[in-house]
Amino acid sequence: MGRRLILRCRAVLVTTVFAAVAAASAPAVPLAGATAQAATPTPGPQQASAGSGTPVTGSLTPGSGTRSAAGASSALFDPAPARASLERLLPSHAAQFTLLPVAEPASGASFTVSGTAGAIEVRGTSPATLLTGVGWYLERIAGVDLGWPGSSVGRLPDTLPAVDAPLTRSASVPHRYALNDTDEGYSGAYRDFASYQHDIDLMALHGVNEVFVPTGAEYPYYRALQEFGYSAAELRAWIPAPAHQGWWLLQNLSGFGGPVSEQLVEARAALGGRIAGHLRSLGMTPVLPGFFGTVPAGFAARNAGAVTVPQGTWVGFARPDWLDPTGPVFARLAASYYRFQQERFGESDMFKMDLLHEGGVAGGVDVAAAAGAVQRALDTARPGATWVMLGWQNNPTPALLSGVDRRRVLIVDGLSDRYDGLDREVQWGGTPYAFGTIPNFGGHTSIGANTGVWADRFHTWLSKRDSALRGIAYLPEATGASPAAFDLFTELAWQPGPIDTKSWFAAYAARRYGGTDPHAAAAWEQLRLGPYGMASGTWSEPQDGLFAARPALTASTAAKWSPKAMRYDAATVERALAELLQVAPRLRTTDAYRFDLVDVARQALANRSRVLLPRIKAAYDAEDLTGFRTLVREWQGHEELLGRLVGSDQRFLLGPWLADARAWGADQEERDRLEYDARSILTTWAGKGPSETGGLRDYANREWSGLVQDVYAPRWAAYFASLDRALVTGAAPVAVDWFARDDAWARGHQRYPTTPTGDPFALAGEVRAALGA
Repeated sequence: MGRRLILRCRAVLVTTVFAAVAAASAPAVPLAGATAQAATPTPGPQQASAGSGTPVTGSLTPGSGTRSAAGASSALFDPAPARASLERLLPSHAAQFTLLPVAEPASGASFTVSGTAGAIEVRGTSPATLLTGVGWYLERIAGVDLGWPGSSVGRLPDTLPAVDAPLTRSASVPHRYALNDTDEGYSGAYRDFASYQHDIDLMALHGVNEVFVPTGAEYPYYRALQEFGYSAAELRAWIPAPAHQGWWLLQNLSGFGGPVSEQLVEARAALGGRIAGHLRSLGMTPVLPGFFGTVPAGFAARNAGAVTVPQGTWVGFARPDWLDPTGPVFARLAASYYRFQQERFGESDMFKMDLLHEGGVAGGVDVAAAAGAVQRALDTARPGATWVMLGWQNNPTPALLSGVDRRRVLIVDGLSDRYDGLDREVQWGGTPYAFGTIPNFGGHTSIGANTGVWADRFHTWLSKRDSALRGIAYLPEATGASPAAFDLFTELAWQPGPIDTKSWFAAYAARRYGGTDPHAAAAWEQLRLGPYGMASGTWSEPQDGLFAARPALTASTAAKWSPKAMRYDAATVERALAELLQVAPRLRTTDAYRFDLVDVARQALANRSRVLLPRIKAAYDAEDLTGFRTLVREWQGHEELLGRLVGSDQRFLLGPWLADARAWGADQEERDRLEYDARSILTTWAGKGPSETGGLRDYANREWSGLVQDVYAPRWAAYFASLDRALVTGAAPVAVDWFARDDAWARGHQRYPTTPTGDPFALAGEVRAALGA
């Protein structure tokens, strides 16, 4: 205790003294084009090059407000926010770190880690980059992992190990972007600030510097549109409930799950403002939703001179109208929107907008002129701001890009690792873009990603002649799963060349559980060869499991747009499970090990569903009643075991998801509406039309305790019972109204556990035995 107190006092004293000295001796802002000198020590043998991409010029620098157009730091920063994050992440060891700010050179962000045992120095070019240096120290020197999710920092020694030679890394790209438009809906729209703060701290630890912030995005619409003829009550009915707001911001739907209360609008705006503020305190950019013309019905009738374009439907939803940006009213409404947004969310210089997303209709509007008008309105409100667009399907089109200043656009590509033969420089005319991935759709619990594609393709694209690649974009539709994928992908921007995935996963296995172990290494090698070794060409995500599928003997997927078959050899996951169960007892106590064990065992069971269902079908088709019943009992036994397994880890529980939703309601009626919002997005997604005809049902399927026992297993039980009766009586199976069943559950209020039960190790052992692995 005495040594820890001394170390804590030393760290605080050194940081305070350095900050005072730095304030007195901060370098003057260089003239445009001048080179800023970073106060970084002479590089050691682990120095990394900054990469070979074309330098970014003008305003395409991260928008933390601390850099000039030439990319130079305008002043040294206060490291206190980074220290506060460090105290949260490593409360028992934070005092052993001294965080030293240095000026950022034109070449971009960098950090250097050095120091003796118990006295680690991290120098970095922003508070977030200081945390990135801490992250690299934890992984490369201390040999532990602080993942998303899962941690092994509990295995850190009391005195942190020394750094034998300075460890320096420079970011090869200025934009290190995170979060999909759908993340809030599928990761949990009802989280509190502490949850978002923790996620941001983790993203900083892994080198991210730009984060999409949709929380509270309804507020500027709500306030601005009251100046254009709408009542507060009309707007609260137009705004969807929080879990579905991502698709409203994309102009796909409106009103679902509402009306929302004034209290909810204000509370979410306050939360969004805190999230944006925390990002800014770390020198990260909060990327805010921009205004591109989404308006309620009847806008033109209430505003003289306005022209609106009906947008038709999106998978069964009536889309909001689009206000023609080239008309006389757009600029005034945009100005009002940005004014209210800035009042509650503060400054930013990056704004996310997607015109005509997934089938939007231009009507008679000139798309190039419209895009130009949208950018002018943004530039009027936020001079020099960068317009962030999602690279998805055929967007952004050449017509749209022809109307904008492409130097102030960043396309976050959602398809970089999905298809082959892509040439983004040609397709997007040299517009700056970020290499992106969507390894998860809807928050599926499936393990896996196209990591080999990332490792090879990113640096190939970055180093090619006239490359417009300026960043990475981590874009899963929900975060908090497949921590290895997050770790590897975010590392791309900090490595000087391609990553050798075999070596990377071997090192990951050691730090993941806080020590080397041959069985852990063997387990992760199997996972590398299997779910983390998928190829590009068609998909960027793994298949989902059939326990969550709408019952049918021919079911091939749970979500309509997911892969219809296995994308890797299922045996790799079963072998990985067998190896994980043999990891040394001293490493089994880590949070990371427990999470991975449950996750891998869950995946092994989910994969077996694809083996069992064809066998059940064969028995049924052969009218083999005995064989059919035997196989159904095996299926149901796996479902029952799956429910108990996922109930043993907090991160696979439905209870907190629903309790969080109810906590946001202003009264009983709103609490019920918000619970329906949270339940429906996981099951029916919406009403019968979008769910059934539109195909959204089970889009966000996931193997969670509560869903397995009360949604998925009862569906299959009813279905198999109808087939059993058909085999016995010779009559056709009775049809089941599956939507009615699922909708009844979505509108229910049954409570679910918020704390886990059961022993993950014992349950994983049961899974191995049940599978015969």
